[in-house]
Amino acid sequence: MIGPLPWTQERSMSTATVRNVVLVHGGFVDGSGWQTVHRLLTRDGFTVKVVQNPTLSLEGDAAATRFILDGLDGPAILVGHSYGGAVISEAGTHDAVAALVYVAAFAPDKGESVNTLIADPPPGAPVPPILPSRDGFLFLDRDKFHDSFAADLPAEEAAFLADSQVPWGVGALAGAVSEPAWRRKPSWYLVATEDRMIPPPAQRSMAQRAGATVVEAIGSHAVYASQPGAVVDLIRQAATAVTL
Repeated sequence: MIGPLPWTQERSMSTATVRNVVLVHGGFVDGSGWQTVHRLLTRDGFTVKVVQNPTLSLEGDAAATRFILDGLDGPAILVGHSYGGAVISEAGTHDAVAALVYVAAFAPDKGESVNTLIADPPPGAPVPPILPSRDGFLFLDRDKFHDSFAADLPAEEAAFLADSQVPWGVGALAGAVSEPAWRRKPSWYLVATEDRMIPPPAQRSMAQRAGATVVEAIGSHAVYASQPGAVVDLIRQAATAVTL
């Protein structure tokens, strides 16, 4: 059984809503997928920054995230989708981070990487249609992108995502987390129940291990785009629940 996480022993009785949100995208896509989440949050008065992490290495992506955090005035909720969960686990120890929000995301422990988390998939789990690496970069099979990554988005939107894929460096998948932020910061997790990239049981297991507050949404791996309201609701919940 997992014992109490350190941050559970550090909370005070005072709370205040965090007004900064930093969004970190995952592999194969860029930050533009957060557009509706950004619009809804800024409409609510949040200051929102979107990290354009290069997805070449975990170290580089964590550095890109810390660079954005360095420029904030006040604490932030740090949000990661998919591989972005590994990034926020590494970068989230930054002093500006008040809480973490994982959206259908990897949540590695110390010494774990995306590679180690996907090495032993459960029987019957969907296999992401990742093509063989080309010059050290990965892509998803365009013809299978809609079904695997974004089944609940309109076909035209999924086709655009497939055609605008960002090459995902194999080194990023191998990057191991040094000190997982979720062991020091409170976390929330949105499970996408129809995800065909990261199996929902794996999401639930990682969320439980992290001691996260968990909600579920009926959505694909692209839940951040197909169910932006659910994502925003969870970010709001984190922003009002953390102690400062």
